[in-house]
Amino acid sequence: MSAVSWLNSEAFTAFDQHIMWSDMIGNTIGLIALALGWRRSIWTWPAQFLSGVVLVAAYSSAHLSGGVGKQLLVIGVALWGWRQWQRGRQQAQDGSIAVRFATWRERALLLGGAVVGTLAVGGLFTLYPSLSWSPWADAYIFVGTLVAMVAQARGLVEFWFAWLLVDLVGVPLAFSSGLAFSGLVYVVYLALVLWGAYDWWQRSRTSVRPAMEGAAA
Repeated sequence: MSAVSWLNSEAFTAFDQHIMWSDMIGNTIGLIALALGWRRSIWTWPAQFLSGVVLVAAYSSAHLSGGVGKQLLVIGVALWGWRQWQRGRQQAQDGSIAVRFATWRERALLLGGAVVGTLAVGGLFTLYPSLSWSPWADAYIFVGTLVAMVAQARGLVEFWFAWLLVDLVGVPLAFSSGLAFSGLVYVVYLALVLWGAYDWWQRSRTSVRPAMEGAAA
């Protein structure tokens, strides 16, 4: 049995839900990555990279092209985020990653990018139904994940709210796609997101200077 075949095999069944190894392992690593992000640890990026690699197999088995694309984005942005945080890691008072709220211009760019990106990707999935059985929800998650990770890489508190908006669609889509473990983990994500948002908000008030200001986009 190949590694991909094993990852997409059933780990166990719980409450009539079939849990796949790829779904369980990938999302467990993703949960660890989110916790590391809350702690502002640079190791959040390698964890997100590994989670993305494993979850490509899970979303491929569920025929969710947007989910596969999302994980490929996670892999790419994780490498970029690692570089961004390496450059800005000494900008906080305690020598860790400094965080801040986005400017209104940055918020407008993130929101505008999310809207335009969702329309573009959703339109593509609608034109080619074979790419996704749930085109608009899939596109929303695909683009929302990119927006959240870009905001995280720039040390913006708003990244937590972006993840929250992604989870609102991600939970029901995961359950309806047969990825039950993803759905359960998204519920745990919600608690971490609220906790992380509060912690980053508090940290943003004590930073010496805005983080990532002048960092390459």
